[in-house]
Amino acid sequence: MTLRITRQSLQDGSMLERVRAHAEEFPEMKFRSEDEMAVLFEKTLGEHDSAQDLYVFGYGSLIWNPAFHFTAKLPATLHGWHRRFCLRVFNGRATRELPGLMLALDHGGACKGVVFRIEAAQAREELGILWRREMYGGSYNARWVKLKTSEGEIRALTFVCNRKHPRYVPEICVLETASLITTACGDLGSCREYLENTVEHLAELGMRDSGLQRIVRALPKP
Repeated sequence: MTLRITRQSLQDGSMLERVRAHAEEFPEMKFRSEDEMAVLFEKTLGEHDSAQDLYVFGYGSLIWNPAFHFTAKLPATLHGWHRRFCLRVFNGRATRELPGLMLALDHGGACKGVVFRIEAAQAREELGILWRREMYGGSYNARWVKLKTSEGEIRALTFVCNRKHPRYVPEICVLETASLITTACGDLGSCREYLENTVEHLAELGMRDSGLQRIVRALPKP
């Protein structure tokens, strides 16, 4: 049965517990401890005015499965970072035998995505839920960025690649990327599904990512 990341599974800790149960199988994952996550959480939230709504920028699965409560969303553009399959993955949408790739923000270029608004009163709770999803693995770093939107510039939190993490993948060719995405599949589904969902939901927002489109064209016909 294919699992799905939900607000409940993140809130009650069952999703993270399931992943940590197999931590010894993946020594290269270098999971963050609960204490490390808590310190980073307080530091990051401390850089935000608690009286103000909090904004989060999504560029991958958050676009089509945010799994946290928000009050509004709108298209946004981030400059200085681009979306890329630059993190190797061995679980979730892959296995040890058939590793895959996941998206993250890497330096340079620009990225179109969605910015979510979380009410100030709910910021700690909802960001805490998102934190358990994005920060446990150590391959993402939280970063405050400035986005361009139809409503003007917005300061938002997003998650960028940690280039020092052993899962980080330097530039590889489109064909190699497509090959890994084609074969990888785990209990959360396949990497191909992850790519196609991202492309389809960007299209619904009137957005196009040329890098993702090149990978899609390189995939074998299903």
